[in-house]
Order: sequence, then structure tokens, then C-alpha cells
Amino acid sequence: MSKKIMVVDDSRIAQLQLQEILAGTDYEVTACCQNGEDALKMYDEIQPDLVTMDIVMPGMDGLDTARLILKSHPDARVVMISSLAYDDTIKEANAIGAKGFVYKPFDQEQILAAFEKAFTPVQA
Repeated sequence: MSKKIMVVDDSRIAQLQLQEILAGTDYEVTACCQNGEDALKMYDEIQPDLVTMDIVMPGMDGLDTARLILKSHPDARVVMISSLAYDDTIKEANAIGAKGFVYKPFDQEQILAAFEKAFTPVQA
């Protein structure tokens, strides 16, 4: 059974690219949201196995959205995907509990590696 992926990105191109990259893999894009507000509304309905989260979006940004999802669902898996790859942004993403960070533009290898890492149990 494939893992459900919710893509949160205001770029339709990025949404389509992720759907294309994941076709034929163990992951299936089951929902796409264009902003943080929609992602918060849809998360409970979709109950995705993993969320890809852009950072710069209209309205609520991806870091705030990820923070709220992880506060309500501490076991959620969020992988940030952004061209905004500054050290402080990556540190903030890690601090709120993101499982990974992928830089735009991305390719299938980067995405699958980040997803695999996100699903790997943390060693105690």
C-alpha cells in the first residue's frame, strides 16, 4: 500500500513535478494545497503519511503551518521543500520538528532520499 503524501506549495508546477516524480513509487500524492490555511483544514481529513511544505506562500508561511501541524500532530512527518535555503531557515525547520529539507529545484533522487529519511525510525 502506498504512503499518502500531501503537497503544500503555491506553485502548481511544483505540485505537478512532485506528482510526476512520485508516479510509480511507494508514494502517492493524495492532496495538494496552495497555502497553509488549506493545509491545516485538510490535514485531519487526509491524514497523510507525509507532508511536503513550501516555505514562501501567500498568507501563512510554511514554517508557521508546519509548526501548527506538528503541535497538533507530534508524530506528523513534514519535509520542507524550498528555494529559501538559508542556514537560519533550515535550523528553524529542524527546531520545529521537520524531518528534512529539500532545495528547489529538486529531482527524484533528492525527494526519495528525503522521504526515506523521514520514515526511518530515530535510533535511541
